[in-house]
Amino acid sequence: MSKILTERIKVLVRFNEADPLGMVWHGHYIRYFEDGREAFGSRFGLRYLDFYNHGYIVPIVNVQCDYKRSLRYGETVLIETRYEPCEAAKLIFHYTLYNAESNEIVATGQSVQVFLDREKHLLQFTNPPFFEDWKKVWHQ
Repeated sequence: MSKILTERIKVLVRFNEADPLGMVWHGHYIRYFEDGREAFGSRFGLRYLDFYNHGYIVPIVNVQCDYKRSLRYGETVLIETRYEPCEAAKLIFHYTLYNAESNEIVATGQSVQVFLDREKHLLQFTNPPFFEDWKKVWHQ
């Protein structure tokens, strides 16, 4: 059975993310997902530059977000990012965003990324060798 790999970070809601009423614009929740993926990558050795240095890029092909509550300027969002292992040549992440002060869930979501050859942009149907090695380290 695989380990459940999860990373959590806190991000202060910035002024430029809020509308004139002080509420976070819905598109910024997707940016918080990206903040979560970057924190996950830093912790588990799976950063975007790691893919790039091995000759691959990993564009998002699907993202989904379910909004539960609004965030406001000045609040802190707790971003929980969970990696879902799969056999296919893709990355699946699940997200839960919390208001860090109240611990209420403000959004949940998922993203799917695929492996493309960096030079030719050809879709990869099998996992690159470096990623298979990564899975062996983290999914013992």
